[in-house]
Amino acid sequence: MSETTIALVTGANKGIGYEIAAGLGALGWKVGVGARDDARREAAVEKLRAAGVDAFGVPLDVTDDASVTAAAELIEGQAGRLDVLVNNAGVTGGGSQLPTRADLGAVRTAVETNVIGVIRVTNAMLPLLRRSASPRIVNMSSSVGSLTRQSDGGAAQTTGPISIAYSPSKTFLNAVTVQYARELHDTNILINAGCPGYCATDLNGFHGVRTPEQGAAIAIRLATLPGDGPTGGFFEDAGTVPW
Repeated sequence: MSETTIALVTGANKGIGYEIAAGLGALGWKVGVGARDDARREAAVEKLRAAGVDAFGVPLDVTDDASVTAAAELIEGQAGRLDVLVNNAGVTGGGSQLPTRADLGAVRTAVETNVIGVIRVTNAMLPLLRRSASPRIVNMSSSVGSLTRQSDGGAAQTTGPISIAYSPSKTFLNAVTVQYARELHDTNILINAGCPGYCATDLNGFHGVRTPEQGAAIAIRLATLPGDGPTGGFFEDAGTVPW
C-alpha cells in the first residue's frame, strides 16, 4: 500500500487557500490547514473533514519564527515528513499603494508576509520535504508580479492598479522562487510559482472575476507535477506567465 501524501497549505482557512486544501484532500491526501486565527482554522478543518478530507489544523503565523518552528514540529509529529508545501498566505499590505504617496509600513507588511514569510516557512519545512520521494513547493504569486505585463500598457486587465507594495512583493517572490530552484536543481524538489488569476476573495473586496476554486487549480496542478516536471517556473492556467 502506498503512503498517503502529506501537504501543508498556508493561509488555508478561507478563500483560495481553503480551496487548495479541499482540492488536494479530494485526491486522498492528508492536508495541514495552516492559519493563524484559531477559530477560523478549526472551522475550516471541521468543514473539510465533513467533506471527507483528512485535514488537520496547523497553527501558523508565517511572520513569526516561533510559530513556524512549532508548525514544523507539529507536522513532524503528525507524519514524520512533508510531501507538498503550498505557500499561499499573503496580504496586500493595505495603505496607499501609489509610489509617490507610499506608506512604508504597507510595503514592509507586504514583503514580510509575501516574501520573508515564504522563505521562513520553506526553510523550516525543507528537512521534512527532503524525506519525501516526490517533494513539491508551490508559491502562490500573481500576474501583477510580472514585470513584463506591468510594463506593457496593453496588459492593463492583468496588472491591476498601481501598487508599490503588493505587486512588487509578488515580483520579489518570483525572484525568490528562481533562486530556490537554482540551489535545489540537483535534488528531487520541484519549486514553482503559480498565478490563480483575479479571484473574488476578501483580499480584493470580492471584486475578482474568478472563483477561489478556479484559482486553486494552478496550485493543485503544480503540487502534482511528475518527477520530470518543470522547476523555477511561473505558471497560470493558460500556460507560462512572462517574468
